[in-house]
Amino acid sequence: MEQGRPRTAAPLPSAGVPAQAGPARGEHVHDEREHGYGHPLPGARRDTARPERSERTEEPARGERPARRMPQRYSVRGQVLDALRKALVSGELIPGEVYSGPALGERFGVSATPVREAMQQLVLEGAVEVVPNRGFRVASRTARDLAELAEVRTLLELPAMLQLARTLPARTWSELLPLAETAAAVAASGDRAGYAEADRAFHRALLGLTGNRQLVMIADELHRRAQWPTPHGPVRRTADLVADAAEHLTLLDALAAQDLAGVESLVTRHFTGAAGRAHISPSGD
Repeated sequence: MEQGRPRTAAPLPSAGVPAQAGPARGEHVHDEREHGYGHPLPGARRDTARPERSERTEEPARGERPARRMPQRYSVRGQVLDALRKALVSGELIPGEVYSGPALGERFGVSATPVREAMQQLVLEGAVEVVPNRGFRVASRTARDLAELAEVRTLLELPAMLQLARTLPARTWSELLPLAETAAAVAASGDRAGYAEADRAFHRALLGLTGNRQLVMIADELHRRAQWPTPHGPVRRTADLVADAAEHLTLLDALAAQDLAGVESLVTRHFTGAAGRAHISPSGD
């Protein structure tokens, strides 16, 4: 990358909303999207008009709390954040590349404000870093980063799974079978972003059996970080996704059989194997 000048990155999909031409130089245009209006992202409810302000406000019934409406811009920010996370996992956001808020906003059909807000959340998560006066650079990770994430996940989740295997009846694990089968179906389709969601849903449900919400939350965040792409080559091939999903089904069998040695081997291989399959680097990083 040249000093002081961002490389041209592959454009993101327009999310189904055509980009509009910008104003001429020096021309001021009032952008209603800054206030939460404008083109929504896919799945968002589209309001064709602003709500009219009523002169009379209906009082809630006694003992009833008034309904609380979330600001619409928060909803747009959440949708942008979800879209950016999927773009990270799918490889559309390229490690090492710099992306500006206005350019991404144009692609998503929203103003730059919710994009910048979503990017700031990704900064906190370590997925991107701020490049002053230029935008946000997608973080690049090495084989060591992936290995460390796999090690931490193993230290955190394996003891919990072994404890569950010792204490829960076999029928409990059959309740997770639909989630494992869904993940396998998504993996076979080659949808990397979709599989990332299905994969985390399975692991959240499994750890949720512990009743420890903090464990589930922390493990899910580590899992999300482990799914980010690496600088070189494709993120994960369809065959890699299928192999990863198949291990969910094998793990459920071992948990139901209270095969503690099998559970330990499977979990360790599942985490370290996923890290290895996700990393393809000719430089050996």
